[in-house]
Amino acid sequence: MGDVKPIGIMGGSGLYRLPDIEIVSSERIDTPFGDPSDEYIVGRIKGVDVIFLSRHGDGHKIVAPGINYRANVYGFKSLGVDTLIGVSAVGSLREELAPTHMIIPDQIIDLTKGRESTFFKDNPAVHVSMADPTCADLNNVLYECARSLGVKAHLGGTYVCMEGPAFSTRAESNLYRSWNADVIGMTAATEAKLCREAEICYSALALVTDYDVWREGTDDVTIDTIIQYVRENAQTAAKIVKEAILKIPDLGGCPCRSALATAIGTDPRVVPDVTRTRLRVLLTKYLPPGE
Repeated sequence: MGDVKPIGIMGGSGLYRLPDIEIVSSERIDTPFGDPSDEYIVGRIKGVDVIFLSRHGDGHKIVAPGINYRANVYGFKSLGVDTLIGVSAVGSLREELAPTHMIIPDQIIDLTKGRESTFFKDNPAVHVSMADPTCADLNNVLYECARSLGVKAHLGGTYVCMEGPAFSTRAESNLYRSWNADVIGMTAATEAKLCREAEICYSALALVTDYDVWREGTDDVTIDTIIQYVRENAQTAAKIVKEAILKIPDLGGCPCRSALATAIGTDPRVVPDVTRTRLRVLLTKYLPPGE
């Protein structure tokens, strides 16, 4: 695909295909962590190489806790992606964040408990920094593109990532509001952690679909409501993404791209070659096989 690395797009609820993509190929990737959600669509938009993956698979057949996040992110990395935009639906925890608005969060509270959110469960021991879980430069690009298109967008905010697939209770929703959180979803925390370990710049473009269940006088959240709003916003989200990929700056010096440089705590001498080979897509820069 040339010297410039492709930009990855993780499609979420409602965004199962990227309009106007000139498809070059469809790639089914084998990973050490199993199968990704679907085939990767490799193509170009206005001359920019892009790779698209539907997070929930064709026909939205995989719920959030059942997604193989490790395989999805590893697959993007193996295809050369080091910039990833994750599009997703979220519930609002704030009056001013109304349905059809969009938010690009810069903080995440991870409440998930039953999914794999690291590539490194044993040797080597890896502890990446997650103080700033999304990429500030990429966040700014998405925000400016959204505003230029007249979208009611919000830069920054806290995303609560719940396990799912059930939605919140009223008590939970009000608890999250007491934390001064802004939106709630089911995917961004896991993707952000794995992207950081994979040294991929990651941003979440979150589409507000409902007020969760805290707001009196508002219908309780249902999947039908979410899909209705997401479908209405999907074209707008696609426009933002298409504008953003043309304006993403050279992020070569971004700290996201060197997250493992100070994160590997294991003496290289005791990291087995089989592990170096198995995880070469992630580790070759620091622990090449055969050394």
